[in-house]
Amino acid sequence: MKRPWNIIDSTVYSLATYQNERVNMNICTYVSVISLKPKIYAIAIDQQTQTYLNLKNGCDIVLQVLNISNIKLVRSLGKKSGKAFDKNKYLNSSEYLTSWNNFKVINNANAYLELTLKDIYKDFGDHDLFLFDIKKFKTNSEDNILTFQDLIKNKIIL
Repeated sequence: MKRPWNIIDSTVYSLATYQNERVNMNICTYVSVISLKPKIYAIAIDQQTQTYLNLKNGCDIVLQVLNISNIKLVRSLGKKSGKAFDKNKYLNSSEYLTSWNNFKVINNANAYLELTLKDIYKDFGDHDLFLFDIKKFKTNSEDNILTFQDLIKNKIIL
């Protein structure tokens, strides 16, 4: 029997952070729109990640709605730490990236959202809750969105 938090099918995202012309990306499933006017996203970020450090130190930010075709990236972006694995080198040495709004982003993602950090809420266990305003966005497709259940079916999450 699955754990209760694994029975819900939610969208899989990648949060890209940019510092000193380097990109780092992670995988996020704890993502939610929490306000419509203004539009605000809440994202829980693991405190032990490079993404967390980048956000705390100030950086540019793009949230990407992943497509099922992006599933091959999940192990490298989500199961490896940017502290020990050079995700910038990995992504730039492949054909995984394209450009949007002067940012390197994942090819074939369903949507891109440029975000601005609004606030941080701490003391939620191993994650902190980051709130973001949306600066710009682009929807590429509404089809074949990568979901949490796709990760379970492909044995990426057990």
